[in-house]
Order: sequence, then C-alpha cells, then structure tokens
Amino acid sequence: MTDANPGEPRQPHRVEDGFERALAASRIVVLVPVVVLLVTAVAAFGYGTDVFVISIAGVFEKPLPVGHKLGIFLTEIDLFLIGATLVIAAYGLYELFISKINPGGTHRPLPRWLEMKDLNDLKARVISMIILVAAVSFVDVVVDFGPGLQMLYLGAGVALVIGALTVFLRFGPEGSNE
Repeated sequence: MTDANPGEPRQPHRVEDGFERALAASRIVVLVPVVVLLVTAVAAFGYGTDVFVISIAGVFEKPLPVGHKLGIFLTEIDLFLIGATLVIAAYGLYELFISKINPGGTHRPLPRWLEMKDLNDLKARVISMIILVAAVSFVDVVVDFGPGLQMLYLGAGVALVIGALTVFLRFGPEGSNE
C-alpha cells in the first residue's frame, strides 16, 4: 500500500503490525530443535561414556588383539564428535534465530569458531564435523576389518564424499566470498 502523504512517516496498519509481531515471535519454535539437539548430544556423550566403562574392563582382562581395542576407542571418539556436532548445531540455531549467547550477561563471549553470523557459518561448522566423523568412522572400520578390496572401495567412497563436502564448503553458494 502507498501512503497518502509520501513525506510523512508510514502509520503501521494494525493487521500488518500484528502479523509481523507474530511472525517475529514464531522464531521461538526453533527452541524445539535446539532442545532436541542438546538432549541428543547428551545421549551421544552418555553412550560414548557407557561404551568406555563397559569396554575398559575387557581391555585390561584381555589386552590382545590390539586392533579391536583400538576400534573401541575410535568408536568413543566418534560418539563424542557426534555429540559435539549436535551441540554446535544447537548453539548455531539458537544464535541465528533466538539470541546471541551471552551467559549471565558476562563479557565472556563464545569462542570465535563457535560464533554464527549466518546459516552458512552453521553449515560450514556442521559439514566440517561430518567430514571429521566420516574419517574417524572409516579408520574404525579399517582397524576392525583390515585390508582388502572392500576397504579400497569404502575408502574411495568416503574420500569422494569428503571431497564433495570440501568442494561445497570452498566453492558453494557463500564459500567463494571468503
């Protein structure tokens, strides 16, 4: 709509103003995935800890073969990295949609690498963590199953996915602007 007097400030229309306020308030629905991501992260951390507690006795009782024991620790690393990825996603969604995180009004901001300016920052952090998890998962599989043609195919597939994600990060919609 156009105003009758172009020089005067626009008077808000009640319906428009109410709709815009409701639309702005609707960003609060992002709290649902933030809470779900945090709960899932706690579950991943708990699961990793449980794997450690259950497996540590087996490591001391029967320390050989080492390869399988190493696989247990790689599984723990994987679970903790997945939990960290979920926390990063939760922080990013919260910062992008709700508010900047400033615990208790302190002047201790989040680390720079955890600050999210836009959705591309969040995508870059999550994709970077996915690449790390894929690499650790591949090493875990190799340790448990050893050499073979299937490992070559799996390695090639993992490398292809990691390469594609890396290219997307570097040359994707916003990656080339850096």
